[in-house]
Amino acid sequence: MKKICFVLLLIIFSGNVFAQDPHFSQFFSSPLTLNPAYTGKFDGTFRVTGNYRNQWPEINRAFITSTGSVDFKILKNKIAYDDTWGVGVMGYSDNSANGAVKFNYAGLSTAYHKALDEDGYNQIGVGFQVVYANMIVNTSNLKFEDQLASSGFTGVTSEVFNNPSGLKSNYIDLNAGILYSGSSSDKNYYYAGVSLFHVSRPKQSFVGANYLLNMRTTIHGGGYLEINDNTTIHLSALQSFQGGASETVFGGAVQFNVDGTNTEKPTSFYAGAWMRLNDAIIPYIGLEYNDFRFGFTYDVNTSSLNTASLKKGGLEISLIYNHRPNTEKAIRCPKF
Repeated sequence: MKKICFVLLLIIFSGNVFAQDPHFSQFFSSPLTLNPAYTGKFDGTFRVTGNYRNQWPEINRAFITSTGSVDFKILKNKIAYDDTWGVGVMGYSDNSANGAVKFNYAGLSTAYHKALDEDGYNQIGVGFQVVYANMIVNTSNLKFEDQLASSGFTGVTSEVFNNPSGLKSNYIDLNAGILYSGSSSDKNYYYAGVSLFHVSRPKQSFVGANYLLNMRTTIHGGGYLEINDNTTIHLSALQSFQGGASETVFGGAVQFNVDGTNTEKPTSFYAGAWMRLNDAIIPYIGLEYNDFRFGFTYDVNTSSLNTASLKKGGLEISLIYNHRPNTEKAIRCPKF
């Protein structure tokens, strides 16, 4: 009964989030889905990222979102020493209702980061991303009223889908972004960016109906401040708009270097929290070892859904690998 009530609440409140794209609480750990201008903006020669999110886990496989990406730098010997040109590929999957509705995305992005000073500590980057999107509704996983019995869903339904191909849709999308980053001393670093998704307003066709996707605008920023040799404070925030929906997320984490500063790649532990305004508190823990950084969050629901959700929002994990040879020049880049 508790799960049935929770489903009803999801339907009631779905109007508030209908126009929103899938998103991650650890937005800072999924760079190519946050801003195309992040392509190539990292410390190293190539970067691999992976993210997994299970939204409202009280309902089995209700909303599962995952993504993976690889980006790297090109033409290092052909452009200015302190400039960076990056290219990346991204795959993105969003499944809901136990796989009944599936969105799959594949994207190619590029960004150029221009140094604003001779040391390259201040940069401005512009990026673009082309995405192929595909939506499928698996009718075999759909449940209807005439299948509902006292023992649960059973039997067959009177609905017959004579045109299964009408339950598929695909389109080409275009995204763009700009990112500024800089520092005023050896102890700090800051950045700010704006990204635009669905710039081309692609048409989504489904069972004879056409829908133009609303453009999504995301404003984000953050930075870090070194308190001492072993402690650094990281802060970040995001404001996103799409159609009549909006999202506000802000927070931070403290980085503790476990083995001091005598190594080129010290092991670090992170602890902090973010807040999605009027929705959830998001505790965060992370571990950085060598070229890897692992992050874990669990949304604690604080909105009017918390009675049904038991304050359980979404489990999320992230893993980032930055390949940085010891001979590489250290470059300051956004982490959160």
